[in-house]
Amino acid sequence: MKTYRCSVSRVFNSAASRLRRTAARVMARALFGAVAMSMAGAACAAYPDRPITLVVAYAPGGAVDVVARILGRELSEALGQSVVVENKPGFAGNLGAQYVKRAAPDGYTLLMSPSTSYALISKLMGVQTVGYDLAKDFRPIAMVGELPIVLVASHTVAAKTLPEFVAMLKKEPGKIAYGSSGNGTIEHVVAEMFRLQEKVEIMHVPYRGAAPAMTDLMSGQIQMMFATAPTSLANIPTGRIHAIGVATAHRLPSLPDVPTLAEQGLPGFSAQAIYSVLAPAATPDAVITKLNTALQKLMDTQRVKDQFALQGVLPLRNTPAEAAQALRADVAKWDKAIDAAGITYTP
Repeated sequence: MKTYRCSVSRVFNSAASRLRRTAARVMARALFGAVAMSMAGAACAAYPDRPITLVVAYAPGGAVDVVARILGRELSEALGQSVVVENKPGFAGNLGAQYVKRAAPDGYTLLMSPSTSYALISKLMGVQTVGYDLAKDFRPIAMVGELPIVLVASHTVAAKTLPEFVAMLKKEPGKIAYGSSGNGTIEHVVAEMFRLQEKVEIMHVPYRGAAPAMTDLMSGQIQMMFATAPTSLANIPTGRIHAIGVATAHRLPSLPDVPTLAEQGLPGFSAQAIYSVLAPAATPDAVITKLNTALQKLMDTQRVKDQFALQGVLPLRNTPAEAAQALRADVAKWDKAIDAAGITYTP
């Protein structure tokens, strides 16, 4: 009987010891979690406490780079920390996107994203090839700018309005050539959307960039192009090209006398490139919110509006949730356009 009592005592003592150890581990984990949360909160509150890198996945001097440098200067002042623009060109912008995707999700490495271009190239090349999923691997901080698309024609084209231009296209099916920055670029896809909606036959001539395409348009080697606003604004004053219409819901302040395509009988036709600032997917909410708040304030300043206007860019204001929703909608829109036009990727 005594042995039995000793055994029972040992069992209870052992169980109590295990309970005490378990309780200690639970308390330690809870304490560690509280400390970690406190440290994370403190880190977010102090953010940014060192320079931020804003990656541009293209060569210096392009529209994306110019907009990034405007934002970099303004954000540096607003946040009290340097925002350094770093160019990482290569592989149609995909190398820079991959770099930011792999960066620490702490708000110190961001991507200046021509979201529309990334949506197009991801659709055409496939997620496995480009090395990222735009919707899953990044968190939108804000959509900051809209880059309108303008239908421009060579000086060799007599038509000045959309009805006159479409009548000419239908009179000469397959003889009018349009240029683009390359197969699968926004200029190409928008022209194909136009071709399908107006039921006209036009010939695609892809170039290695907008500049050589515009050179041939100005010389009359090609007759039309859906060009971005900065490219159009830089060349319309030469008199070698003229604007037929803008593919936006409203007229552009920089081209107030040029009607929209919708005004001229092409309802619902809207095409513009979107510029966004993105962060790695796991970036904390507090960091995203702080950056978004700073960007929204900047978009309201006359200084930023004026600098954007010189580039033909319309400033946008939105919350991170609105930006994420708009990004998904933009991806779906271009996926549908590419499928409808039957466009495939050609290196």
